[in-house]
Amino acid sequence: MLIHRFIVLDGVEGCGKSTQAQLLAEALTQRGYPEVATHEPGGTATGERIRQVLLDPALSMNALTEALLFCASRAQHVAEVIRPALDEGKVVVCDRFSAATAAYQGYAGGLGMDTFWRLDELAVGDMQPDMTIILDLDPAIGKQRRLEQSENMDRIEQKSNQYHQRVREGFLQYAEQVGPAAAVVDGDRTVAEVHADILRILGIE
Repeated sequence: MLIHRFIVLDGVEGCGKSTQAQLLAEALTQRGYPEVATHEPGGTATGERIRQVLLDPALSMNALTEALLFCASRAQHVAEVIRPALDEGKVVVCDRFSAATAAYQGYAGGLGMDTFWRLDELAVGDMQPDMTIILDLDPAIGKQRRLEQSENMDRIEQKSNQYHQRVREGFLQYAEQVGPAAAVVDGDRTVAEVHADILRILGIE
């Protein structure tokens, strides 16, 4: 029986989280669970405008600016999409959420995890995921996957290899901090193998 109603898929660039989020949403529908699939940054009209700014390669911004923009998008997302869906009894599957800000800005960007947690509390309040599934992958493999999909890299994807290695470390630290509310899954396997692992973790095999 599914006990998690707010589920997040997250991880480094190219880890396959978007594919797995889509497969999970389809699996939930097939099993009769009403679901809402959404993503960050974005998920709302306001959030999509913020997404354009965040990912624009022509712009430059520091970690605090990034975190504030991500959290602004997230606050709107929670108010407009996530909380209403959960109140209606639906299962929410979200491609990225708080773990991404922890890893990218809090840890890799040097903002600090304490600052991240303060900003996150302002943005989401008590609306924390029931389960965050982090797809762990060597960032070099993830980057190669992204290049095979498209040569156009967004502003964050274009950051250094060292930065993305620290992002990976940040995700693992986030998982350690939230304990049973997160699960780390090996992302360096076939799509089917990763999907099966996710269903097992969620108890919906």
